[in-house]
Amino acid sequence: MDKVFSHDGTAIAYERTGRGPTLVLVGGAFQRRGGFGALPDLLAGHFSVITYDRRGRGDSGDTAPYDVQREVEDLDALIRLAGGTAFVHGMSSGAVLALETAVRGSAVSRLSVYEPPFVVDDSRSPLPADYLEHLGALVKDDARGDAVAYFLTRAVGVPDDAVAGMRHAPFWADMEAVAHTLPYDGAVMGDTMSGRPLPTGRWNTLADRLLVLDGGASDSWIRNGARALPGLHRTLDGQDHGVDPHVLAPALIDFFTTGEMA
Repeated sequence: MDKVFSHDGTAIAYERTGRGPTLVLVGGAFQRRGGFGALPDLLAGHFSVITYDRRGRGDSGDTAPYDVQREVEDLDALIRLAGGTAFVHGMSSGAVLALETAVRGSAVSRLSVYEPPFVVDDSRSPLPADYLEHLGALVKDDARGDAVAYFLTRAVGVPDDAVAGMRHAPFWADMEAVAHTLPYDGAVMGDTMSGRPLPTGRWNTLADRLLVLDGGASDSWIRNGARALPGLHRTLDGQDHGVDPHVLAPALIDFFTTGEMA
């Protein structure tokens, strides 16, 4: 583990494995740099793979006040560390952060995203209008377990009774440990889970260097959201939001080495 300093001085913890052009992996909600499973090792024969703790998580710092631009600058610092340009792959809400980083001018030469959780139609309920406000209040009150439960039920759509059972699982404490960063993911998502179409043209400039992936076994709402983006679209058969790294890795290797997918 090493650290790079972002524009505002926040230390961002990262790890690097492999050799070749740099590929930065951007995690979604709860995800830390070790949360990609076998994916970094599967990619390491082709790329110098960077995984990192988004601010507020793991070994990274967290400078108040939060702003999405600060997370863009964190990722940009890693890209500059890599020599000024890099490939980027984002997962879930991390996919939206990756999109924002690329469209705001960072030197992302090619970008892939897996299932950004957009809600663009009536195939599921949108987030409550006061979602971010309520989530922020729970975090401010240090009600970490309730914040995790609120995120899982309202943003992810997990049934209330299932979440109640999850509270007794060993992994619940790990989610509570980073619950204070859930509003950060909410800010990154902005109004893209409102049930309305994505803002016209917001990411159109990325179309010729963007791969959008979804899972064939995922819910229709998240697949519809992925299809609302420009770029090259591919579906990974049999996969859901918890994509198997052994299925994802070949798709990323094909795209980042050829610009296409076999």
